[in-house]
Amino acid sequence: MTVLKPAQAPPVRAATTAPVRRPAGGRVAAVGLPLLGVAVTVTVWWLVTSVFDLVHSVVLPPPQDVYAAFSLRVPRLLEHTLATTTSTVAGFAISTVVGVLIGLALAGSQVAERMFSPLLVALNAVPKIVLAPLLVVTLGWGQQSILTMVFLLCFFPIVLSTVTGLTSTPADLAELARSLDASRWQTFRKIRFPAALPQIFVGLKVAMPLAAIGAVIGEFQAGEEGLGYMTLQFSGMGENSAAWAAIVLIGLMSILLYFALVGFERLLLPWVRETTSAR
Repeated sequence: MTVLKPAQAPPVRAATTAPVRRPAGGRVAAVGLPLLGVAVTVTVWWLVTSVFDLVHSVVLPPPQDVYAAFSLRVPRLLEHTLATTTSTVAGFAISTVVGVLIGLALAGSQVAERMFSPLLVALNAVPKIVLAPLLVVTLGWGQQSILTMVFLLCFFPIVLSTVTGLTSTPADLAELARSLDASRWQTFRKIRFPAALPQIFVGLKVAMPLAAIGAVIGEFQAGEEGLGYMTLQFSGMGENSAAWAAIVLIGLMSILLYFALVGFERLLLPWVRETTSAR
């Protein structure tokens, strides 16, 4: 009698998972596409002002005139760029600290949120340019008025994003903390605040360009240096090309500060890109 043996399955080899790497083309596109966008913008600017003459040079000088004005004033403009960058970063840092603390207070107390949220909305709705002369009268010329203007422009998105992030903790994580009998501080430190960080960074990225705007407005009204001050001076002297050179530097400064913040977010929160569809 022949005994049939059950067929044996072929041996299964251990699966090896290679680490997921970002393709080299993605890195090239991350740098090349923004540069291509700048090149297209400058080309359209040149066509509009030089080739087709659709805009008068008093309103918008050609890019070659702006470059010539910049090249004649490089040390001076870079010195004032440093002053504006310092005011922007300092005001943004103050707004971040105060905005997050206010957001923590509002998120931790429903009574406080109902009491002060309408006041914050009203303060944010007031045009900040209206407050500029009052800041000069109250705080005088110089850095205090400029930093206050930066704070007034960019603290509200930080407060709003902090409250939103802290009040939208995923339900499963909150239930996990309760099941482990975690204290309120442990829940905040281990779950609520880390889960709120992506939303907080949304507010920070909205606030960063506003900080640059606030610094320039402050320099218009109360500054003795900076790109806003130089733009006003050049415009008053009829040097429109030099004024546009200062405006271009303001834009470049804002771009660099914004992407520095994005890089810091990716460094601090690497798990966000791994657990979401963020690119």
